[in-house]
Amino acid sequence: MLKLPVYCDYNATTPCDPRVVEAMLPYFTEQFGNAASKTHSFGWIAEEAVDLAREQVARLVGAEPSEIVFTSGATESDNLAIKGVFDMYAGKGNHIITCVTEHKAVLDTCRHIEKMGGEVTWLPVNSEGLIDLSQLEAAIKSTTILISLMYANNETGVVQQVPEIGAIAKKHGVLFFSDATQAVGKIPVDVKRDGIDLMAFSAHKLYGPKGVGALYVRRKNPRVRLTAQLDGGGHERGMRSGTLNVPGIVGFGKACEICRNEMETESRRISGWRNKLEASLTDLPDVLVNGNTQNRLPNVSNLSFAEVDGEGLMLGFNKNIAVSSGSACTSASMEPSHVLKAMGISDELAFASLRFSLGRFSTEEQIDYILQQVKATVDRLRQLKPAGI
Repeated sequence: MLKLPVYCDYNATTPCDPRVVEAMLPYFTEQFGNAASKTHSFGWIAEEAVDLAREQVARLVGAEPSEIVFTSGATESDNLAIKGVFDMYAGKGNHIITCVTEHKAVLDTCRHIEKMGGEVTWLPVNSEGLIDLSQLEAAIKSTTILISLMYANNETGVVQQVPEIGAIAKKHGVLFFSDATQAVGKIPVDVKRDGIDLMAFSAHKLYGPKGVGALYVRRKNPRVRLTAQLDGGGHERGMRSGTLNVPGIVGFGKACEICRNEMETESRRISGWRNKLEASLTDLPDVLVNGNTQNRLPNVSNLSFAEVDGEGLMLGFNKNIAVSSGSACTSASMEPSHVLKAMGISDELAFASLRFSLGRFSTEEQIDYILQQVKATVDRLRQLKPAGI
């Protein structure tokens, strides 16, 4: 029997996998030690658990365990990477290159850099959400210290040409940072293959707990150095002070292990359902797919419903279907999606756009229900619209 409401917002957050919860539970009660306590078994056991998790996280992204810095989530990782590089490499330059469709955690951090006297180049995207690699290379100058470009977009699922970006950065001796929060765990990500020097990601996007994330920091060719943004006990190789969230880190590690083992088959199943949903909804008149459909995540479809009031569309079924009009971090805003606007989509059409993001616990029965509900709502709203408007 179908349980309501149906969850279709996996890009906002994912439920903890029961196997993740099981792995975490002992570290709330029996094994509650501080991983920085070096004088007794409680601390040693906690430290061992963190070490294992660091290995599990590193394996998923092709890194060395020593290159993983645990944080409170991708937003903190974004801040640490961008501000940490800006401070540490101030002697080399103050220029950062990013893109207008980045997550707010990157956009706002780069705006902060501008207020601190830094220079930021904001690359545009084309109608499919992709940057122009020639524009990226042309923007590099002698003072450029960092290229910050996301791996996969949270609203459209569009995947940038990451290995090519990494090669351009390497060619010019510029560090490459990628917010890979949406990509890690859904598609193969390998920091060495992709030429990434710093990378942010988060546990709660891949069936782990909220409140824990990671920053990959390359240790060789080149060795990346960061200025810490939190002062304290010098945890995480001095990059991120603060008592480690041992249960969260254990859960993060287990979630990464599961993704590494199951990602291929899971992605194939989910993309099949996504394609079914997309094909059925685009059978309706004037329904458009937003973003490049060749280079995107397997679980996401961002659709615009022309001739439909966006608010009415959401209200028409949001009691029974959890779906998003964009990023969870900006959904309280009444502004149209900055991502869709940057792709040249009108305000009216951006307001009438929905992001469907499927996941591990989606079912075909749920897909069928979503299709029935969305189609009925679109038909009803179009019939209610006065002629000529």
